[in-house]
Amino acid sequence: MALPLIDRVLSMVTHELEQTETTRLGNRLEQKALARQFILEALDVVAADRARAFLPPLDQAEESRIAAEVMSTLFGLGPIDRLLADETVENVSVNGCDTVWVHHAGGEKRRVGAIADSDSELVALIRRAAARLGRNERRFDIANPFLDLRLPDGSRLNAVMAVSERPAVSIRRHRHEHVTLADLCELGTFDETLRDFLSAAVSARMSIIVCGGTNAGKTTLLRALLNACDADERLITIEDRLELGLAADPDRHRDVIEMETRTANIEGTGEITMQQLVRNALAMSPDRLIVGEVRGPEVADMLSALSTGNDGSMCTIHANSSQAAFSKIATYALRSTEHIPVEATNRMIAESIDFVVHVGRARDGQRQVRSVREVTGASSGEVNSIEVFTANGSDTARPCAELQHSTQQRLASAGFDHSSLEWEPAHEDLTCPH
Repeated sequence: MALPLIDRVLSMVTHELEQTETTRLGNRLEQKALARQFILEALDVVAADRARAFLPPLDQAEESRIAAEVMSTLFGLGPIDRLLADETVENVSVNGCDTVWVHHAGGEKRRVGAIADSDSELVALIRRAAARLGRNERRFDIANPFLDLRLPDGSRLNAVMAVSERPAVSIRRHRHEHVTLADLCELGTFDETLRDFLSAAVSARMSIIVCGGTNAGKTTLLRALLNACDADERLITIEDRLELGLAADPDRHRDVIEMETRTANIEGTGEITMQQLVRNALAMSPDRLIVGEVRGPEVADMLSALSTGNDGSMCTIHANSSQAAFSKIATYALRSTEHIPVEATNRMIAESIDFVVHVGRARDGQRQVRSVREVTGASSGEVNSIEVFTANGSDTARPCAELQHSTQQRLASAGFDHSSLEWEPAHEDLTCPH
């Protein structure tokens, strides 16, 4: 099947969609239905042209393949979709149209063929995805050279153009969309003791920060923790781009609202920030407030919310250790418009956060919880904490210090057997404050 034929049908359909965009297109289902109609009309034009040129007609299989390719390009990622069809694929890295790397579960990395005929075609593909795949249309052009987008399968796409020699696309695959703490235990992320501990912490409505590096598994762990919540709890999630996907599982989450930031339009207006969403969420009576990734001034509003009654809330943050999460939060709060002093931020942390869970990735690709730190209070303007689980060498985290008595009582009320903890010595002074 000749690519020029696909390109011709795609060009005709794209033109027709652009002509009706502002008047007839409402939601994604309507867009797809209209696109299919335009594809059939375009194929009729192609058939008539071939008949006039005394060329053999396309058979039904060829027309079906053309239609599928055009729909994939319009409402998916075209050739990239074929790569993501492989369930073992974890990440896709595109460094220009013809330099494509695929990362598989287990650590295998291989180079595959070109996904577009030119870099400009690659940019056009991503631009169409930005316009149609997200909840809100996002731009990808010279004025907006950065793109973050959640794909329909839950994968996270990041793309850049103009600021690099060639356009680049990175896709991170969430292979565990409906993961539970039991699933992660079976995968080796932690053992049965820590599984039961985390489950009890969620049931006891203890507030948890999940931290780690890029691609460490923070979102997957957060999703598993949320799947341990009662199905009737009112959850409000706030993300830069939708990744958690709780609403897609109504049996587990019957009362959930997912909110997503929005970039400014071409006139420079209409931006919706994380901070605005966090503030608005507080008026929506959440049982738990979930911030997909804290990385800015919204941290101050989140801590304020947690310290005034929203127990059991959770968030993720980039940090190299459970201890480093505190300084990261303080840095974000200091950069906010309120310029909250570090001492004030640390007091809010002490009042609102119960545990910090650090997840890391081993060289073999295995994601493991490396540390769990209990926040015990604040003194002299610093956070006091104790690392209660730590990993020794390549092992998963094991108990290493006694929990506060009040924490033991809360966990016991949620069914956790404290006697199941077998303490192991840690490699640091566990009582030292941050």
